[in-house]
Amino acid sequence: MAAAVERVIVSSNPENSMSLQKALSAASPLTLRIVAECPVTKARACDLTLPHCTVNTPVFMPVGTQGTLKGITVDQLESLGCQICLGNTYHLGMRPGPDLIVKANGLHGFMNWKRNLLTDSGGFQMVSLVELSEVTEEGVNFKSPYDGKEILLSPEKSISIQNSLGSDIMMQLDDVVSSTVKGPRVEEAMHRSIRWLDRCIAANKNPDKQNLFAIIQGGLDAELRKACLKEMTQRDVSGFAIGGLSGGEEKNDFWRMVTLSTDHLPQEKPRYLMGVGYAVDLVVCVALGCDMFDCVFPTRTAVSVLRPVLKDKLKYIYIYLYIYIFLSCFYQRFGSALVPWGSLQVKQKQYAKDFLPIDPDCHCPTCKRHSRAYLHALFKSDTAAMHHVTVHNIAYQLSLMRSVRQSIVEGRFPEFIRAFMKRMFPSRDDYPGWAVDALASVNVTLD
Repeated sequence: MAAAVERVIVSSNPENSMSLQKALSAASPLTLRIVAECPVTKARACDLTLPHCTVNTPVFMPVGTQGTLKGITVDQLESLGCQICLGNTYHLGMRPGPDLIVKANGLHGFMNWKRNLLTDSGGFQMVSLVELSEVTEEGVNFKSPYDGKEILLSPEKSISIQNSLGSDIMMQLDDVVSSTVKGPRVEEAMHRSIRWLDRCIAANKNPDKQNLFAIIQGGLDAELRKACLKEMTQRDVSGFAIGGLSGGEEKNDFWRMVTLSTDHLPQEKPRYLMGVGYAVDLVVCVALGCDMFDCVFPTRTAVSVLRPVLKDKLKYIYIYLYIYIFLSCFYQRFGSALVPWGSLQVKQKQYAKDFLPIDPDCHCPTCKRHSRAYLHALFKSDTAAMHHVTVHNIAYQLSLMRSVRQSIVEGRFPEFIRAFMKRMFPSRDDYPGWAVDALASVNVTLD
């Protein structure tokens, strides 16, 4: 079912807008209401009405891979103002499995989450679990990282699992290759993703309740991207994602593929840039015309989960190695708090007697209650430190996007960008060259 779109001006009558919004959402599981558009850049502020609530875009979506965000509870996530978060079809399909989740009234009931959910299709695991997968036209053959069993994840199976999960937005199963791969494999994956999109559309049993998004592929090849965009935008889907990026490619290639994609995506559909979560990337890509973002960055764990398919004779060696790496990485990586000037490493000695909050201007529960000195001490003895910093980091990401949206609505987004960059970087010479070029492409010159 196609998404409905409503283009409004900010000064419109709220009661009339709400009536029209309700009427449109009654006819479609997704309504896009364009509230404001930046006259300088391609940025826009929208109200995205989904079955469980309205999402104000631009939006950052925290990732809860297995039905939970690491280091934060559902109640805390809701209190921070999160309107939509992610779950992963591959991992949830493995365990606890769709049958159990159906008995819990879907993933919303299983998590006790009353707001919106987006579920990834499992396609990304073709890259992250490449050593355990094999791609054919039928689908992706995986060796389960939990018990070693062979599993076929086809477009139909992916949609079936997502139908069982009951997510508000489902992603098509696409053929994903690393963004650093070049040659015939990229073109093969692009064409296969189009074919798989058609199979996903046909397999969706709940088109009146669940929205299906297509995923644009094509790697770093502009012509392949255009070909994919031309084909996929002819399909009747609720929105589009820009996939196959943020995988280690050069930033100059990254932003050019993003802006090429938004140039060709329809205005009336939401645009989701997958796997992007660094603050500078978010602000720049909003300027390039993206509405939705996700990333594990604010909540990521220290190391990946140990594969249970290891040979028995190596198992204990790997377990000890895993524990050593985990403890080492825990101390080195956790404790990085996101702040408007970059990051603050509360585990460093300089904060041992610092009784300021992480960010004096932040109103999250962590900053209201705890000092840098307390968090510094906690990191030496208690994993609760991870929890407090995660709460702050999610609050930072959500607050940043609210500020971006407000600046678009008020017609001052270019000024917001300049102020943001000045605070993020000590001097003009420190600005990333790719960001300067990307912003110049949408008429924003940095001082």
